[in-house]
Amino acid sequence: MIDMFGSEHATGHTVAVAQFATAVKALASHRPNAMMHLEAALNADPGLTAAHALSGLADVILASEDHLASARVKLGRGRATLAARDGGTGFERALVTALDHAVEGRLRAAGDSLDDYLYGDPNAFVAAKLSHAFRFMIGDADGMVSLTARLSADCDPGHAGYGYLLGCHAFGLEEVGRLHEAERVGRRALDLCPDDAWGLHAVAHVYEMRGQTADGIAWLEGNRPVWSQCNNFSRHVAWHLALFALEAGDHDSVLAIYDRDIADDLSGDFRDFANAASILWRLRQLGVDPGPGRWDALADVAAAHARSATLVFAQLHVLIAQIAAGRRDEASDMAELIHDKSRATTDQANVARNVGSELAHALLQSALGGGQQASVGFLARRLHRLGGSHAQRDVFLRSLALIARDAGDSAGLRQVLAVRRRNKADDSFVANLPASTTTSPVQLAARTN
Repeated sequence: MIDMFGSEHATGHTVAVAQFATAVKALASHRPNAMMHLEAALNADPGLTAAHALSGLADVILASEDHLASARVKLGRGRATLAARDGGTGFERALVTALDHAVEGRLRAAGDSLDDYLYGDPNAFVAAKLSHAFRFMIGDADGMVSLTARLSADCDPGHAGYGYLLGCHAFGLEEVGRLHEAERVGRRALDLCPDDAWGLHAVAHVYEMRGQTADGIAWLEGNRPVWSQCNNFSRHVAWHLALFALEAGDHDSVLAIYDRDIADDLSGDFRDFANAASILWRLRQLGVDPGPGRWDALADVAAAHARSATLVFAQLHVLIAQIAAGRRDEASDMAELIHDKSRATTDQANVARNVGSELAHALLQSALGGGQQASVGFLARRLHRLGGSHAQRDVFLRSLALIARDAGDSAGLRQVLAVRRRNKADDSFVANLPASTTTSPVQLAARTN
């Protein structure tokens, strides 16, 4: 049986298939009830392979060791249901194969396996959405946009997933610098699927990269009914609104958005934590003190969840929160943890070796007053390997620019700004960088002790 989103299931149970399709729609629109519908699908048909696999893949995307343990259990169930149904469908096998790769940290291989399946079935939307998500997590912008460009040409425009696919395509276009196309495609995605928060979010990224602050605020405020109904993705869209307020120099609004919409529930999801830590760190870079209470709250969350994070991207956000909260021993331990990760043979170990460990050391040395820095310009060229978006990684580009400036490393500063300018128009941060006189790193560290 094939559902409305092009997923082929080895079952004739209409209720289970309908619940799975509803879960896919919730996933596509970032609504909070996707797991509820997957559970309903499995209650109707415990042998529904795709429901086990999709639930496991969602666990992997949460990027914590605890959720990986759950994903491994669901992988076992997915394999068992495939065996019970004579190998299942090609779609089901593709999801289980992707989950097999993903639980071992092979996110690129997971995306590749889904892409291979999509060559034969371009209408299987959830496979495309998952591949897009994994490539986003590993910083593979070219992979994102090449997949969605092909699928947007091959997929049936009348298909239920087509508008959401365009939202994915818009985001990839923005990440490779094709901003005009990204805005056009993102707006088209929202026309086709008015609840497409990801397409809406892609257009917000375009405005951020162009420096269109007023347009960005108007876009997000005008579409607040769409993104405010999302799951915790609503906190990330609010983070974009805070970035626009930051650029406008409205620091009171930044903190109001932070308290109301970003940090209202920091229960451990690394994406929520990254939103919160990065916006406060940007304020700190401007000499704006958000108060120790906000940093302490973040550092307390970090203390509870830091060692379970599976992505270097997440661990670096933990590190900056610990630094800003004045928890030097915890920050040193996190930097060492990232360094230790680099000794393994996993995909994230490669990220730690190539950028994470040295970036962690540079952040720690600078913020805690460690003296002369080695040149950091080369790290700017490697930041994309952390995953996430240009907008998210900009917190580290800004940090590297300040480190280079304070060290008198003019060549390194030029390298950092050259990387930044490939993706983002110069803003008030760049305009004020040569003349700014920031509080010394030692004073900043002492302020939070």
